[in-house]
Amino acid sequence: MSAAVLAQVVPFERPPIDWHAVAPELILLGFGALLTLIDAVYLERGRKFTSALAGIGLLAALVPVVTLAIDGNDRYMFNDAYVVDNFALVMKAMFLLSGYVVVLLSTNYISEGDYWENEYYGMLISSVLGMIVMASARDLITIFVALELLSIPAYLMATWRKRDLKSNEAGLKYYLMGVFASAVMLYGMSLLYGVTGTTILADMGEVLNTGESTSVVSLAIVFVIAGFAFKVSAVPFHTWAPDTYEGAPTPVTAFLAVASKAAGFVALVQLVFVGFWGRGDVYEPLMWVLAAASMTVGNLVALRQTNMVRMMAYSGIASAGYIMAPLAVAGVSGDVADEALRAVVTYLVIYAAMNLGVFAVILGIARKTKSAEISSYAGLFQYAPGLTVVMTVFLMALAGIPPFGGWWAKFVVFRALVNADTTMGYSLAVIAAVNSVIALYYYLSVLRTMWADEAPDGDVTPIRIPASLVGALGLTALATMAFGVYPKLVDTVADVSLLVGAGG
Repeated sequence: MSAAVLAQVVPFERPPIDWHAVAPELILLGFGALLTLIDAVYLERGRKFTSALAGIGLLAALVPVVTLAIDGNDRYMFNDAYVVDNFALVMKAMFLLSGYVVVLLSTNYISEGDYWENEYYGMLISSVLGMIVMASARDLITIFVALELLSIPAYLMATWRKRDLKSNEAGLKYYLMGVFASAVMLYGMSLLYGVTGTTILADMGEVLNTGESTSVVSLAIVFVIAGFAFKVSAVPFHTWAPDTYEGAPTPVTAFLAVASKAAGFVALVQLVFVGFWGRGDVYEPLMWVLAAASMTVGNLVALRQTNMVRMMAYSGIASAGYIMAPLAVAGVSGDVADEALRAVVTYLVIYAAMNLGVFAVILGIARKTKSAEISSYAGLFQYAPGLTVVMTVFLMALAGIPPFGGWWAKFVVFRALVNADTTMGYSLAVIAAVNSVIALYYYLSVLRTMWADEAPDGDVTPIRIPASLVGALGLTALATMAFGVYPKLVDTVADVSLLVGAGG
């Protein structure tokens, strides 16, 4: 049959598009294209514009997110494959704000180094675009495309210091492990499609919930979760993280540790609460093992680190365990599932603020010491009291000490585990409590070095912090303190829900 005849038989109709709902994606796409055009036309002369344009683009994309939240209506497109609801809006806002803070961290770091700036910010915008698409994806194909859109620029950004062997090693390890994880995940997705006959998560959840339990379904769920466990650097899929974090440019490390990790959790949450709902017999034990192993291995290995960035890498692995813990009890009941979802969202939002803040301080200190070794932080209070105080805020928040924001993040995780009233929930709560004590030790060790030790060689020359870095420190410190002093603020943000199972 010719194409003309086929067109008459099956006329093409463009699916309806809610332009307001996809406005954040279109704005980022437009600014990404603008950055590419400036790069092609102005070459090096465009360096002075790129960071500002990237920041403006991220803040501009935040405007329709706010207007959509004020409107309050859930929006469904492409047969429910793309959904803009409260959960998606909260995650999009977090990705955009995290991206903006990373731009602030990058402005002086990239301009003062031997880097090609325009490509850097274009890739950063592209990766954030993948993340906000992930927040609305309710379809296996869309999830996979979003994952690759956010990952491929991140592989290149990790190896941005092209003349540094450690940076090359970081990007190569991240790329090779990422490709392997994507292949495993894609195979699991193909099995799910073969069993259910659909890629829409809600329809898939209905089939899996009412169909027979088979080994193929179990294998598919394990493969998909394993693929995303790599993205969130959960044990045993964490081996890429320490070397990549240490070798990548520090702003890229902050981006990978916060936004990229959060995007992986967004996909996991959507799969568990929508696609795999009713199959807790498969994903709950797997989540329990991943959470317990990540918390324990991450914290124990962090104790032995002498480099601040590597310590934060293992701290991030442990945090992945805390975030994953509520998913181990999510299938108990609808009420427990709602509480588990709120716990995950709460932890992600607070974790973004305090972790980005730590990397902002690392960047500030490195401007003088040219090192991320913990020993180089000795006597920091003597010549940089402001950085010492804000670093104390962030590390105490990560340790879960009130009134800093991290205490509330850990509290809601413990509450979700205990309220599940199951053996897995109680046991995981105990493991999390023990690991919180272990984590406190290495955070306090860094603080002791900053506050109590003498500055090396008696050098107490003050550190000059650029305005963009001061802005990043101010934003993250304010958010970390606000979330801890007034938890109702983050509770309001985290009051989200997802379509659970078949219309449930």
